[in-house]
Amino acid sequence: MTSATRIAVATNADGPAVPRRVFGTFVEHMGRCVYDGIRESAHPSADANGFRADVLELVRELGATVVRYPGGNFVSGYRWEDGVGPRDQRPVRLDAAWHSTETNQVGLHEFADWAQAAGLELMEAVNLGTRGVAEAADLLEYTNHPGGTALSERRRQNGRDEPFDIRLWCLGNEMDGPWQIGHKTADEYGRLAAESARLMRFIDPDIELVAAGSSNHEMPTFGEWERTVLRHTAELVDHISVHAYYEETPGDPASFLASGVALGRYLDDVAAIIDEVRAETGSTREIGISVDEWNVWNQTRWNEVDKPRVFTGDWPVAPRLIEDDYTVTDAVVVGSLLITLLRHADRVSMANLAQLVNVIAPIRTEPGGPAWRQTTFFPFQLTAAAAHGTVVVPTVESASIETAKHGVVAAVDAVATVNGDEIVVFAAHRDLDASTEVVIDLDREIAAADALVVTVPAGGDRHTVNSAQAQPVAPASLAAVVDGTRVRVTLPPLSWARITLRAAR
Repeated sequence: MTSATRIAVATNADGPAVPRRVFGTFVEHMGRCVYDGIRESAHPSADANGFRADVLELVRELGATVVRYPGGNFVSGYRWEDGVGPRDQRPVRLDAAWHSTETNQVGLHEFADWAQAAGLELMEAVNLGTRGVAEAADLLEYTNHPGGTALSERRRQNGRDEPFDIRLWCLGNEMDGPWQIGHKTADEYGRLAAESARLMRFIDPDIELVAAGSSNHEMPTFGEWERTVLRHTAELVDHISVHAYYEETPGDPASFLASGVALGRYLDDVAAIIDEVRAETGSTREIGISVDEWNVWNQTRWNEVDKPRVFTGDWPVAPRLIEDDYTVTDAVVVGSLLITLLRHADRVSMANLAQLVNVIAPIRTEPGGPAWRQTTFFPFQLTAAAAHGTVVVPTVESASIETAKHGVVAAVDAVATVNGDEIVVFAAHRDLDASTEVVIDLDREIAAADALVVTVPAGGDRHTVNSAQAQPVAPASLAAVVDGTRVRVTLPPLSWARITLRAAR
């Protein structure tokens, strides 16, 4: 069975610039993300600092632009001073956030050097859980002040003569969550975030600050948390955060595949609250939405099975935590979430796929063994590589799908970017059974087209994964037929595609 879809792209339409920071990622001191992930000193590919060259190569290939560090829940109990200075003198600490032991062998200096090698802009988070205004200001002075003070000279003595010049800063993490170390009410956090922001701006007025929004859309305090925090901080911050994770409910893949609809509604709600508070306070300051944690994550299994096991055991170093094996279905959902982020480029200032290596990540590793691309690697990599210029929201006419959670949704979701003569259409096909014949209509003659698709591989099914032993899921070429101002492609069931069009001059 085959359906018909039409995607009309007005290439001259006004649209927001592609926010390149939307292709950010996240590294937390959690599980095997840092240790046995990006760093494994005994690995055959390890460099002089213990970082795996094979992982670094995959990170570069992924094409991420920003990396949020060092957490996450971890940051709310973290002493940044533990991670600077000679490694043999760094203290070993208990990490209460993830019931682990932190060796502090990777800290600010090592990670900043690694991020630079990977081509990533560093987005640093400060601890507003167990610490506060003074400690946040101290870290900023250590990283960004040129010299001549106790903290800046300490940085220089620790091997970094020039400042790190970190521009992006997160004011804590998920402070609305009862699970968070140092959990606070909205008023408590809003006041602390404002005072921290004010002092940090005294030290370096050109930094960008992210206030912590709700941990998810379903929090009972969602909405009022954002309003209260923004009333405290609207004149002091540049962004407010959104965290969004999605998983498949047994027996309901249709709702899971429509997760982009849920994310879109979440972003619309936060944007409306920002506008409401700006109108209420008379603020003229632009505040973007930083989706600084998003991904597919089997949270039900984590909360019901893995977390109880982990939190009643010993305190291991770099235990295996939430190393989800991602399926073809997960890859299509990740691709559709990227479409939603681009469609909201007028409000979304940046976004970080959480996390980068091993922990719910597009890249997996084995100690002493290989590193490989999970299925979710491909829609991210293909979008990050091609989304430039401006965002255009096309008109999409397709079949519809009934979902239990989101109502009736379009079978095909799409967004486009226009960069001179290059027009790129990103499309997710949510139908599990039928293919669809897609006609892409432009307002310009098309000289050439090519397409890549991520879908179920031959001999596989929607649950197919990539592993250390085999990687059957990878982008495949998709036939694209040019006819004047039209391009025709056929999207298989359950697929995500990138169609690149080159307009005639």
